[in-house]
Amino acid sequence: MPDVFTVLGQDHAEVKQLLDQLERGLSRAGGASTPQLKERKNLVQALVIAESKHEAVEEEHFWPVVRDLSGGDALADQGTRQEQEAKVILDRLDKLDPADDDFEKLVSAIIRDGRSHIAYEEERVWPRLRDSLNQSGADKLGMKLVRAKDTAPTRPHPNVPPRPGVLKAGGPAAALADRLRDAITGRGKTG
Repeated sequence: MPDVFTVLGQDHAEVKQLLDQLERGLSRAGGASTPQLKERKNLVQALVIAESKHEAVEEEHFWPVVRDLSGGDALADQGTRQEQEAKVILDRLDKLDPADDDFEKLVSAIIRDGRSHIAYEEERVWPRLRDSLNQSGADKLGMKLVRAKDTAPTRPHPNVPPRPGVLKAGGPAAALADRLRDAITGRGKTG
């Protein structure tokens, strides 16, 4: 049974790998061919999907537990503020063609902000949570995250407040709509 730190660590590793690939990849300005730009768009879509799921389950399950810590409100407020800012960027990025002038500016912003947010969680939040949770609590929270990811939205919803009650009420409908749109458009499928 994976604990919360294992689940989130796997998510972070996946996101860091996508960020690294985007950073190393050729852009339009770097002379990328049409197939390379298509692959760049596919990487962005994979990042948007991974981040959307990750942030939704954190907002519903992880940050409320962090809020229960002494000083946890400040930690959670900063973390959810970073995630809301990322959702705005990811939402815009998801809608752009890689040939658009703003595409690479937004890719650079999400690379910088994504790495900063991961470091914030791992270096500032996780140590505090580790001190608070016993292994059983860490395992239970990890399983909640795993289960929630299966039905989480695959697109950012920057206008939805990051509150657990709102997410529990509207999240399943948003996720269903996202997955239907993905199936119809082939979004997130490579090849």
